[in-house]
This record gives sequence, C-alpha cells and structure tokens, in this order.
Amino acid sequence: MLKPELQAKFLQHLNGKKKGEEGFTLIELLVVVIIIGVLAAIALPSLLSQISKARQSEAKQNVGAINRAQQAYYLENSNQFTTRLAELGIGVKTASDNYIYDASTTDANNVVTHKARTKVAKLKSYAGVVYTSSQAVNNINESITLVTLCEANDPAATGNANGQTIGDGTVNGTCPTTVGMNTVK
Repeated sequence: MLKPELQAKFLQHLNGKKKGEEGFTLIELLVVVIIIGVLAAIALPSLLSQISKARQSEAKQNVGAINRAQQAYYLENSNQFTTRLAELGIGVKTASDNYIYDASTTDANNVVTHKARTKVAKLKSYAGVVYTSSQAVNNINESITLVTLCEANDPAATGNANGQTIGDGTVNGTCPTTVGMNTVK
C-alpha cells in the first residue's frame, strides 16, 4: 500500500495528464470531415448507377419470364401466340413503379413482341421477341420457338413511356429499331 502522500501525488499526476489529453482539436475534426466528404463524393456516382441497374433488372427478369411463358403458351395452344399477359398465367403485372409491360404482334402464328417501357427517364426500355423458325430434324421440318431479348441503347432515347413507341420485332427475331435497340448478350 502506498503512503498517503504518494497516493495524493500519484492521483495529481494522473489527473493532470487527463486534462491535457482530453478530446479532439478542431483541426483533427475538420480533417476527418473532409476525408469523409471526399470518400462520399467518390462513392456516390457508383452507387447511383447501381440503383439504376437494379431497377433495370426488374424489366429484364419480367420480359425473360414473359418470353419463356409465351414459348410454353405457343406449344399448348395450337401454335398461336397471345398478346394478353394474363393468359400466360405467370403473374407479371402490366405496370410497376418503373415499367409498363405489354405485348403486340403483327402475325400471331410467327412472332410476338413483349415490351417493358420505362416510366423513368434514366432507365432503359426492353423488348423481348419470341418467334418461330423451321428446322429440319431427320428430314422433317419442325417448328421451334426462339427468343431475343433487346435493350435500348440509350436511356435518354427511350424517354417517358407515355410518349414512347416501341415497334414490333421481326419474324427473324431482330430487335425493334424504333428506339435503337440491340440484342442483350
């Protein structure tokens, strides 16, 4: 055990040491705030582009599901496509927060185009083209269904869905050209 005089001096020494080392200086706080600001400025654009990609994946997934359902519908319904999404029985709604979905055809026996038209100017629109093709198997012509998924080249070109027109795909599966679409690989 320490003598009372030594205990008092030791406590004074510890007490004096704490007062000189308390808290942060203003400069230290400013440096930390500046570093956090720089990191946020670097990360924010990347984060925003990832949000758009996540929203666009909704359209890709839904158009892909509609395409696959349309292939099954064609096989089950006397080689006819449908333009009514409800008849496909997959539960994709005709509108979401970001997209409006519909289907159209110029030849229900050979081609149907599914469209995901954007409601948000910064998102790309999508189209799916399901079409038939003849293929010789053992010298017998078989009708098969093929699929193409198309993406608009530029989100700005697709604009608002209310004023946007996406044309139909062609019988050989090429993408609609009205909004500059290319095949998604």
